[in-house]
Amino acid sequence: MPPSLPVRANALKQLLSRAPVALERRLIIGTTTSLHHQKRVLQPINPCRSFSQSPPLLKKKGKAEREKEADEAPGVVEDPFDFSTLEAGIEKSLEKLKNDLSKLRTGGRFNPEILENVRVHLTKDSKATERLGDLAQVLPKGRSVMLLVGEKEHIKPIVSAIQASKDLNLQPQPDATNPSQLNIPIPPPTKESRDLALAAANKAGETANLGVKNARAAMQKRLRGMELKKAVRPDDLKKAHKEMEKIIEKGTANVKKAVEAARKTMEQA
Repeated sequence: MPPSLPVRANALKQLLSRAPVALERRLIIGTTTSLHHQKRVLQPINPCRSFSQSPPLLKKKGKAEREKEADEAPGVVEDPFDFSTLEAGIEKSLEKLKNDLSKLRTGGRFNPEILENVRVHLTKDSKATERLGDLAQVLPKGRSVMLLVGEKEHIKPIVSAIQASKDLNLQPQPDATNPSQLNIPIPPPTKESRDLALAAANKAGETANLGVKNARAAMQKRLRGMELKKAVRPDDLKKAHKEMEKIIEKGTANVKKAVEAARKTMEQA
């Protein structure tokens, strides 16, 4: 028997009330699926490849371009008569010359600095060396030199270092009363030792003259730079060159004087 009319109406009402809810659910699920699909879509690949841009290599400037830039650059006021650098270079060469000559044996006198600068190996396996003047006190005493060694274990390495120095040709001897003392007799100069000292003095003079020439070249370069920049008047440059030559002549004369004095003392020994 078919259901009554009121029952049918009630069932139809329930179906109609559920339809919007189901439709809303389908719409929500469809929208979520569509968004998820869009997220998974890959971005289009750019077919154009990007390259890094590096600065172009600059061509080395020629001498003419460098001189042109020197002329156009805003120059600093320079004094062509400032010879302080030149004089300092000459003085440095003279000081080194005097120091080298003082280490040579002249007139039968022995310079204690020669012993003080001897390098001593305290241990055989080690390559490190110590200055003898830092390990012992060097005291000239007539025709001999006395060494007062600070530590007894340094006596043997010091003796070995002095004997191994061919330039000295000295033989240290232990003192009979003081175990920390070494006595070194100084033999009179021979013709061979005198000739070696004279040759060393000449070589020291040549080194000093080379230092003077280098100082002159540096000053000439400085004056040349002023000329290119047109920073000073041509007359001032001529005067500066003349003054520079006078300073160079004086420095060269001082070198010659020092070497000749040392040679004279050696020859009279």
